[in-house]
Amino acid sequence: MNPLVNCWTFCQLGSLKWWGGKQALVAHFSASAGKIHVEMLSIALSTYVVNSTHSSLHHKQGLPVINQIISWTTLASSLFVPLLSPTFFFQRLLSILLSLMSPYLLLSTGYEALFPLVLSGLMFSWIYMEKEVLQHYGDSLKPKLAVLNFSYATDITQFRQLHLDDIRRSFFFVFFIVTAFFGTGNIASVNSFDPASIYCFLTVFNPFVMGSLLVWKIVIPFVLVSCAFEAVQVTTQLSSKSLFLIVLVISDIMALHFFFLVKDYGSWLDIGTSISHYVLVMVFTIFIMLLSGLAQLLTTKRIELWGRTKRHSM
Repeated sequence: MNPLVNCWTFCQLGSLKWWGGKQALVAHFSASAGKIHVEMLSIALSTYVVNSTHSSLHHKQGLPVINQIISWTTLASSLFVPLLSPTFFFQRLLSILLSLMSPYLLLSTGYEALFPLVLSGLMFSWIYMEKEVLQHYGDSLKPKLAVLNFSYATDITQFRQLHLDDIRRSFFFVFFIVTAFFGTGNIASVNSFDPASIYCFLTVFNPFVMGSLLVWKIVIPFVLVSCAFEAVQVTTQLSSKSLFLIVLVISDIMALHFFFLVKDYGSWLDIGTSISHYVLVMVFTIFIMLLSGLAQLLTTKRIELWGRTKRHSM
């Protein structure tokens, strides 16, 4: 991997860490700073593994066993590590970003490793923008944002009614999902992905494992967008069901649009492309439901390693 990419990656992670700490309570952030540092060291280790693996393969020495063990361990722990962090707003979001960046780096070969960082920066900006918009409604929400907790965001008494700004939030979510869909390559053709991206995990031909790794690489940006959408829902104190219904309406409009564009004439390429566009939009609804469930799990649940529950007061 290019050294310039590595330097830019750590600069962006450092700025996101500072920005998240500025928004959250300093005391709570300091309590989990050790876990954040461990996750950043994991990213540094993943960067080293990528460089070491490609250097070893370049010199015809094969895939080092230790690199392969580190890669699979990092991949397996990517969904487990965020659950160890506090469920406070920016601490949990930053932990999700750092833990997912490690496997993404292992599955990257060049400047594509910058995509989740740029996307995450955009997501943090979106959340901050929605927080500022709340000031126009005269709600006393701003003092609560400093101690906003995902695990306490399911109180139905705090939910409000829909208004026009919620249509914008849902539209942004759909837009960012489409951006994440095309941000890592041409999804329509798996052949467009470089096989070198899975060399940190295996070098022998195994289509099922290789396909699974590539699918997880594609899903990571979707998870980041879904967690940001969950954060927007918590920030605006709106039921996730209400926002999801707006997303369904938007997806139905898109499906209706592509349905009228389906062709039964012309070349087989034109016919297949028109049908695939319609099918993708129809599958979009089911996929969003699964992402919503995964995002809620990553943001609201916490695992205590020592068997004790740590309560956070609002």
